[in-house]
Amino acid sequence: MSVEDDKRLAAEAAVAEVRDGMVVGLGTGSTAAFAIGALGARVARGLRVLTVATSEATVRAASAVGITVSDFADYATIDLAIDGTDEIDDRMWAIKGAGGAMLREKAVAAAARRFVVIADGSKRVPAIGAAKLPVEILPFARSFVTAQLSTLGAIVTVRPDYRSDNGNLVADCRFAPMPDPRVLARMIDKIPGVLGHGLFLDEVDAAYIATDGVVARLERGGRSD
Repeated sequence: MSVEDDKRLAAEAAVAEVRDGMVVGLGTGSTAAFAIGALGARVARGLRVLTVATSEATVRAASAVGITVSDFADYATIDLAIDGTDEIDDRMWAIKGAGGAMLREKAVAAAARRFVVIADGSKRVPAIGAAKLPVEILPFARSFVTAQLSTLGAIVTVRPDYRSDNGNLVADCRFAPMPDPRVLARMIDKIPGVLGHGLFLDEVDAAYIATDGVVARLERGGRSD
């Protein structure tokens, strides 16, 4: 059983939560792509859903498999969002954003009545912090923001020749070790010119994690299947 197989199994388990008539948020990245494929297969069999997408790449992928994509700007709330994760621990704390879409992903996750992440077993960790933490930066404030992030203990690398779908820069921050994530999130949020970051500490309601072909469901609060 390969990592790609595990990603697919986790995605299929999460997509099983989708019910007829829901508005569903679709994430960005290689694991979320499996969820798009699984949802597209259900749509082809008659499931009726509307979706919102967290990136232009996701819009294209969803449209290609027959999924109707709506403009998130028209929705204050949605029913369910499904996305991948770079790391997740048993507290349901996650790091996301390797695909550069964490600002839109966080907005969609916050609007969702239920936010589910999907992953292969390598993404489950005792405590988040080993993965790079992406931060979306207003280009006007690039040097100031990167200097401020450095004072928080980060080794900061701005992605070269890259802009987010919002037209902004993305900096990857490596902490060794990562400070307390809640304190760190507050400190990053205070920096003028930071538009978003990949610490998802309150948004995740559940995770489907597949390891060697076996899918486990973790729920915020400790319940698991």
